[in-house]
Amino acid sequence: MPTEISGSTGVNKIQDDTVVAADIASSVPLGKVLQVVSVADGTKVTSTSGQWVAHSGLVASITPSSTSSKIFISASCAFASPAGTNNFNIGLFRGSTNLGHSTAGFGLMFDGSSYYHGHTTPQFLDSPNTTSSTTYQVYFRSGSGGDGGIINHDNAIGTITLMEIAG
Repeated sequence: MPTEISGSTGVNKIQDDTVVAADIASSVPLGKVLQVVSVADGTKVTSTSGQWVAHSGLVASITPSSTSSKIFISASCAFASPAGTNNFNIGLFRGSTNLGHSTAGFGLMFDGSSYYHGHTTPQFLDSPNTTSSTTYQVYFRSGSGGDGGIINHDNAIGTITLMEIAG
């Protein structure tokens, strides 16, 4: 049975091939997940620089279908901060923009007197206000001293997942 489309706006858009993702997204109820992008990587990265360092494997891009969409970023990775290392922080970046605190990111600051290791799952709901491809990446920062900070410690697999939420 054929589908009938009524109304001049809908018919015109189909006839001239101008139905775009934003037209479809505008009919989706707010708060619904429109698309999901996920990347997993097991590369171990170490740093003692004291600056934010990108994890080259924990990076993902998404193209929002509407400027009102939100992007939910969820990352997961094992970390280690050996004794003698001053501070360790995890961050989520959109391009070159730190989405967390400028120096602390999403936390995990240690005093450096003990060996710390564990697992972290930073999350953030971003409003990029664009329909262009947008890149998100896991960063970390470890102070000088000791062996530095480590992401994907002990052969762990880290992930970054992006979800477009209708806004």
